[in-house]
Amino acid sequence: MKKIAVTGGSGKLGSQLVHALQQQGYEVTSLDNRMSDQLHCRKIQVDLNDFGQVASALHGADAIVHLAAIPAPLFHPYPYIFANNVLGSYHILEAASVLGISKVVMGSSESSYGFAWAPEPFSPDYLPLDEAHPQKPQECYGLSKVVGETTAEMFWRRTGMQVISLRFSMITRPEEYPSFARRDPKSFKTILWSYIDIRDAVRACIASLEAENCGAVSLNITADDTLSHWETKELLAEFYPEVTELRSVFADRTAVVSNAKAKSVLNWKPQYSWADHLSSE
Repeated sequence: MKKIAVTGGSGKLGSQLVHALQQQGYEVTSLDNRMSDQLHCRKIQVDLNDFGQVASALHGADAIVHLAAIPAPLFHPYPYIFANNVLGSYHILEAASVLGISKVVMGSSESSYGFAWAPEPFSPDYLPLDEAHPQKPQECYGLSKVVGETTAEMFWRRTGMQVISLRFSMITRPEEYPSFARRDPKSFKTILWSYIDIRDAVRACIASLEAENCGAVSLNITADDTLSHWETKELLAEFYPEVTELRSVFADRTAVVSNAKAKSVLNWKPQYSWADHLSSE
């Protein structure tokens, strides 16, 4: 496995992933609807809604990391967001099956659980939030991610393709951490104070490419701690007192969203904490 296609290679995570893959000796092609002068790899401008363009651009790839998507239910009509994200994912997987590409990594989202963008707020059934928790989106973006994961499972059943869907928490850069430190804990309630440092998100993508015999699996990619100075017990008592099924002790600032499955499946763990960065300033 030497040639990797990255969709959304010009994006926040995609651009960092392209650089990291190149540093590890991979030959990378970026597929995006816009060209970036910050990337020093083969670049193809592609409309993922056009299957012919997708299949042509992926020709010769050994594996795919699919990160291209509208990343939130904002700035576009809802039907367009849903259709764009779902059809793009389907085209990537269909093209991979036609071309005999046996490994795909899909960018999914913690938003698939439904809490982040819910017009009618609701609480988790239990905590910590793991991959077995029901996904209950109330809007187009979260639903598009659920459909993407279901589509991935279908292609695995049909072809045996390994498809790892990464449910990213809010992807953050180190330079953003000082501003987060000044935020009221309530502002991160709907994302359960979860985040993932972009460097750890990149590492999770690469670990997924290198993993073997995983079938179709969805994994939470999140930090080990919460994005708050409060202890986790205080956060839950203040903001989610109605959640009574607590399956963990939640010592100190332990994360509310579980990454245990990703650690086991990928032999990966987050290395960076926003709090460590701030303490080193």
